[in-house]
Amino acid sequence: MQMSVHAPDVQATKGDRTRRRLLEIAVQRFAADGYRRTSVSDIAREAGLTPAAAYAYFTGKEALFETAVDADASALVDAAQEEVGEAGPLRERLLILTAVLARRLDGHPLARRVLSGREPEMLGRLLDLPSLRAGRIEWIAQLTAAQRAGEVRADVDPDAMATGIESIILISLMALSQTGLDASSERGLGVVAVLDAALRAPS
Repeated sequence: MQMSVHAPDVQATKGDRTRRRLLEIAVQRFAADGYRRTSVSDIAREAGLTPAAAYAYFTGKEALFETAVDADASALVDAAQEEVGEAGPLRERLLILTAVLARRLDGHPLARRVLSGREPEMLGRLLDLPSLRAGRIEWIAQLTAAQRAGEVRADVDPDAMATGIESIILISLMALSQTGLDASSERGLGVVAVLDAALRAPS
């Protein structure tokens, strides 16, 4: 499955399109062969460029790999959040998000590779994704509103709660991708039950 790093943009310059193409190929090649076995030359050749031209867009192999991980993981998060939407109680949407992320993971092979532990030096990168940071800020605002409405428990700081939810989701995705289980397995459902209990306001 070919990853779309960005939505089509008729205003994009040739340089933008070339960079996007390099990223799309990098995601697929790094996912299939790993960081060590993939070269910038391979990626540039597939994109119809010389290695020197590829270095005009990325300073080196490490920068290209990091950007590809960011792009694929952010695309996963963005697609899952779009599917979950903004309708319905926040607690239910947060619980559904874990299952949606797990189900969509196969369509984002580089994110899956990193989450499965096959590129251990990049795990820390996933903890600081721009899309996750933006999502956490939004969750804090929504959790604060949900606390006022009595939808979620009010005795936990929203900032700490948002960070904890994000951490549980990431750890769950790592476990699911490394074990081959899915979100509907007994352990996956157990994670959802714990999240539900942590969020639910006392009766």
